[in-house]
Amino acid sequence: MARTTPRPMPTTMQTLLPLVRHCPCCGTTMWAAYHNYRTLTTLEAVVRLTLQIRRCLNANCPQFRKPYRPEAEGRLALPKHEFGLDVIAFVGTRRYAQHRSIPEIHQAWVDHGVAVAPRTVTNLFERYEELLSLTLQDTERLRRITEPQGRVLLALDGLQPDVGHEVLWVIRDCLSGEVLLAQSLLFASHTDLAALLRRVHQAVRVPIVAVVSDGQRSIRKAVQAALPTMPHQLCHFHYLREAAKPMYEADRHAKKERKKRVRGVRPLERHIETRTDPEAEVIRGYCSAVRSALTDDGHPPLAAAGLTLHARLSVIVGSLERVEKRGGCPSPCNDFSAFSPRA
Repeated sequence: MARTTPRPMPTTMQTLLPLVRHCPCCGTTMWAAYHNYRTLTTLEAVVRLTLQIRRCLNANCPQFRKPYRPEAEGRLALPKHEFGLDVIAFVGTRRYAQHRSIPEIHQAWVDHGVAVAPRTVTNLFERYEELLSLTLQDTERLRRITEPQGRVLLALDGLQPDVGHEVLWVIRDCLSGEVLLAQSLLFASHTDLAALLRRVHQAVRVPIVAVVSDGQRSIRKAVQAALPTMPHQLCHFHYLREAAKPMYEADRHAKKERKKRVRGVRPLERHIETRTDPEAEVIRGYCSAVRSALTDDGHPPLAAAGLTLHARLSVIVGSLERVEKRGGCPSPCNDFSAFSPRA
């Protein structure tokens, strides 16, 4: 989608010069060749950068005529990006530390005075995930996190928003809650996952006491190959889901059969479509209750959708039976007997 509004005008100007004037390879003086211009959006301002580019003119040097850019440029932004690193860090902190959604992060940017599109939030969040894959290089950070606790409990999980796309594999420490490694893999075989686990094992200086995952076959093989002596445990949610799978299948079948018997809501609504009397309003209320019961799925394995549907339909039928005993039920209400779970 093309940009529909112009970019904000720069609020500050800044010129960056290379600190090194001699070629790092051959030592020859590098000449100022040309200037580049970039506009960066940061949390504080929209900066217009003027970059002095130098080149080595020694024909025998491996860096001959290759551009040498100012060192401070990398501290401000990633190459070919129009948003600063502070903006990317803003997205990552809100997403991982505060568990904010993409719309919430976008609104926080708007409140902060940064002009940005919602889609840009998603793009920069992907850049932050890529940066996470470099956390293993910061050995001081890993040592500062893991040494006080004396051990590491690894959690390995794969995130795949869309089927067929890359899976973001995240390895984190359950004790500190810190992400140790994040990397996207298109084909996540057990050899690829084992390589990730070995990288973490080599980076941390404290013993790994256990690994927690969802029990996927490729993960089991990877843990067995990379950490053969470490206990491997299923996480509580996945363990409970696997244990409740037979009951879940039976509940899903019961819900499907129950839905077959609950029909006739739409004809009733059409029958009273032009009526505004109190009886018609009561019938509309019962129809809405039935629709709500049909569309509200449970959250397995702890909430069985079939049992939830049966309970809600039973409440509706009980209400209709009480109205009928009082003798105040209009004639169309008799059609609700088809909704009875006992039918």
